[in-house]
Amino acid sequence: MTSRSDKEDPVLLEKRNSIGLIRLNRPDKLNAFTKKMGDIIISMLDELEKDDSIHSVIITGNGRAFCAGADLSSGVDAFRGADKHKGSSASKDFGGVLTLRMYSFLKPIIVACNGPAVGIGATMQLPADIRIATQNAKFGFVFLNRGIVNDACSSWFLPKIVGVSKALELCYSGRIITAEEALEINLISYIFEEQNFIEQVIDLTETLVAKSAPVSIAMSRQLIWSGLGDNDPNQSHELESIIINERAQSADALEGVNSFLEKRSPEFPGKVSSDLPSCYPWKKD
Repeated sequence: MTSRSDKEDPVLLEKRNSIGLIRLNRPDKLNAFTKKMGDIIISMLDELEKDDSIHSVIITGNGRAFCAGADLSSGVDAFRGADKHKGSSASKDFGGVLTLRMYSFLKPIIVACNGPAVGIGATMQLPADIRIATQNAKFGFVFLNRGIVNDACSSWFLPKIVGVSKALELCYSGRIITAEEALEINLISYIFEEQNFIEQVIDLTETLVAKSAPVSIAMSRQLIWSGLGDNDPNQSHELESIIINERAQSADALEGVNSFLEKRSPEFPGKVSSDLPSCYPWKKD
């Protein structure tokens, strides 16, 4: 187990075997979110993506909340981004900058929602592959109650996860929902007991990727997420065919077949840092 963060930092990074564990670390402020925290998480994701010893990432919060939303101590300035869009006078929403980096990430992201998650605390979870919550977790998409609109690209992510009507209901009302309701609408995948919560999430995460090739995981993640924007299956068919043909010639495919025939656990040699298919990153029309 290694850590490169100071315990006073607003976000902490710990490496547990093959898992990168990112913790929001402002428990006295219920992990209220700042642009600095977003920048730190992006830097951590960059580091973890390059580290071939890390196969997946968990994001959680320290204390009794996951994230109480944007830090509003600066007033309405908290809603303003820092960088301008090219050719536009509008500033970039820093929540969207973070979730776009999560979207393009090449390893599984699991959110362990350890308590209330409101505003960006809820929307930053949406690009995760699996969201797991404690029984006391709550979720609120409260942006319209604050006189703004959805952040963090959630107008794209949320309806794809819970459906258009439910997404609009949650945003129009801004009502806070329980973990049980979040499970019913597929916003989260599991509810775990609060005791030993993070250890349970780590166990599930390790099991999730233990028998699969890291390069194949990276490509599958990108195929499935990017495929949500396709109009029909033809683009997916084209890309899958190209990647299957290239991966079939890889050492990973040879190891996958041999380990199956020899009835043993695979040891895939391919690395995300150096062995991605030549067609990646792809550009869709």
